[in-house]
Amino acid sequence: MDLQSYLAYLVSFITVGSFVIIDLIAATTNALNGALLAQRPDYYKGKQWSIVGIILLAIFGGIGGGVSRDVLLNKIPGALTNPWYLILCVAAGIVGMLISFKGGQKFRETFYQFMTCFSLPWYAAIGVAAGLAAGLPDIAAIFIGVVGPTAGRFLIDITAGKSAKQFVRGEWFVGTAVLTSIVYLVCFKYFGMTQWPATLIAFAVGFFFRLAAIWFLWEEPLPHVPDQVKGEVKPRTSLREKMRPDWEPEYD
Repeated sequence: MDLQSYLAYLVSFITVGSFVIIDLIAATTNALNGALLAQRPDYYKGKQWSIVGIILLAIFGGIGGGVSRDVLLNKIPGALTNPWYLILCVAAGIVGMLISFKGGQKFRETFYQFMTCFSLPWYAAIGVAAGLAAGLPDIAAIFIGVVGPTAGRFLIDITAGKSAKQFVRGEWFVGTAVLTSIVYLVCFKYFGMTQWPATLIAFAVGFFFRLAAIWFLWEEPLPHVPDQVKGEVKPRTSLREKMRPDWEPEYD
């Protein structure tokens, strides 16, 4: 196969008018986030990730959720049948290495949060739709809607020896996926909407909820446990505060 034929082959995987392009943007967003996260001082220190390691973590972040979702649904993952997913994830990993210590970490904690607010509800809506299409009961479809946008971060966190983001105090990371999935379920199954409008409505609800959560620092409640068991609850910083020009990231 010559170069021209191969490029035509690659272009054939990009279908205008379907979810593919948006899905590729979401996967690339998560991959770059994963590459930058892997080089965050509290993730990288003592690990010395190699170049290959950071690219693999970018792939985990980019397609880990989608692959996990498809495996649970007994499907060949779409991210493996369409070469653009891996191509863009590798490219995002390389970009992440180039910019991480040239303002990349501040960029990730500030302006890039708007992009991660986009990818989280998108994958949730796609996940619950896939679960319903597979004939799963409602609660199982919602579970699939949670796996899609969160499993990639889980893989990065456990590889880095961190408590997974799903289980610790944060700005409704899993809650956003649950809310988006429920809204899609209600719109599609009970209001009779087609996939496009149901996806757009669920996405919009999830996007603005997640953005509000990180902007105003809405956090999941902690259980009532004694202070000596709970330990120190460190103050967190809202996106609104991070957007100030003089803010700089600090890590333990």
